[in-house]
Amino acid sequence: MSSGTSVSQEQWSSRYGFLLASVGFAVGLGNIWRFPYVTGQNGGSAFLFIYLAAALIIGLPLLITELSIGRRGRSSAPGSIVNVAIASNASRSWGIVGTLGVFCAFIILSYYSVMSGWTLDYFVRAAKGSLDGITAAQSVEMFSELNNSPWQLLFWNTVIYLCVIFVVRQGVQAGIEKAVKILMPALFFILIVMMIYSAIAGDLIAATRFLLEPDFSKVTSSMVMQAVGQAFFSIGIGWGTLIVFGSYLPDDVSIPRSAVILIFADTLVALLAGFAIFPLVFEYGLTPTSGAGLAFETLPLAFGQMPGGAFFGALFFLLLITASLSSCIGIAESVVSWVSDQWSMQREKGILLTASMAWFLGIFSILSFGAWSDFYPLEFIPLFAGKTIFYSLDFLAANVLLLIGSMLVAIFFGWFATKRLKEIEIGFESSQWFNFWHFMIRFIVPVVLFIILVMAFLE
Repeated sequence: MSSGTSVSQEQWSSRYGFLLASVGFAVGLGNIWRFPYVTGQNGGSAFLFIYLAAALIIGLPLLITELSIGRRGRSSAPGSIVNVAIASNASRSWGIVGTLGVFCAFIILSYYSVMSGWTLDYFVRAAKGSLDGITAAQSVEMFSELNNSPWQLLFWNTVIYLCVIFVVRQGVQAGIEKAVKILMPALFFILIVMMIYSAIAGDLIAATRFLLEPDFSKVTSSMVMQAVGQAFFSIGIGWGTLIVFGSYLPDDVSIPRSAVILIFADTLVALLAGFAIFPLVFEYGLTPTSGAGLAFETLPLAFGQMPGGAFFGALFFLLLITASLSSCIGIAESVVSWVSDQWSMQREKGILLTASMAWFLGIFSILSFGAWSDFYPLEFIPLFAGKTIFYSLDFLAANVLLLIGSMLVAIFFGWFATKRLKEIEIGFESSQWFNFWHFMIRFIVPVVLFIILVMAFLE
């Protein structure tokens, strides 16, 4: 556990740089290939309304909490929590919560980078015209062949880590901030181009009905909890990254305002992605789906049939590359910050150690798609029955560690940090807003996260 004595000397050059980095981290593959589908399947704008309410009521208090802990602690996630605990005369043992977040981020990085490698491979395939005239069976077979080619996946995974190392080793302003100032405008530009093309060449009316037409009959307790869970996961809370990003935040930047902008930017990207994807899905008579199946099996069929499919297919996978790479950079930063803090290691060595260990762990996820696809390492535990290494790691990180870590962070900052410390860091202009946030982070957020955790176990 961190001693909490190390203080970060680096800072974002501006709020704009911080917001780009935070949005880049939060906007990942899930925003593009999962959120639009979940919205359409669960009542359109009815789901969207509940999602936004959940993001503002549950996600916003947690987001403000993580950024505040980071700015006050000025260290890695565990170190920042320890520093806040020291300032509040609380136990240093709370730093374990931050370590849990770093461990979770490391696990996610190990398999998320493998998924990011898929985007590189398909970008090359689309640009070469390999998707032209592809049939449904051929599309499924193409993705299956990729996942049964461990050396090919390992190659692309290595390329991802080389990019992450190149960016993170250069530091906050010269590395991460400089990279996101290229990646994020590129992401928005590609999204808008894809959306305009889809509106012209696709079935915009069907997509609009799917994404926005309200169906309040689908509003059930299960749907509400799904919206809450989606809001929680989409913003990127619980990884330790936003605590680290907060540690680089200048004192004159408003945390509440920045947090609100982050939430709406994250949601905007997901909606734009929906309008870039689903007009093409409906135009070519494809079945709406989500996840890797949508990106690597369904959409290639549309790109293979449409005029200019090679160009727009390559553009779409370039979009996925920017989203996944910016997330990998953010996740890696939270681990590197801890490694550097824990072992007094220079950033250059810290990122090499982090990347090499995550790369090695990623080999097991790669093998679980092919040769080890029938290997279920935790079969003796009911929660992990029938789950390969990849899905076991994903379930452990996303459904267990993230929720437990975030719940404990809320309890720590809500109950054990001094009120004065919270008032100074958060800087709400109105005491009513502070009181509302304080009530939510103490009484509501931990309970809701506990319910989501229990539901994940029951399912």
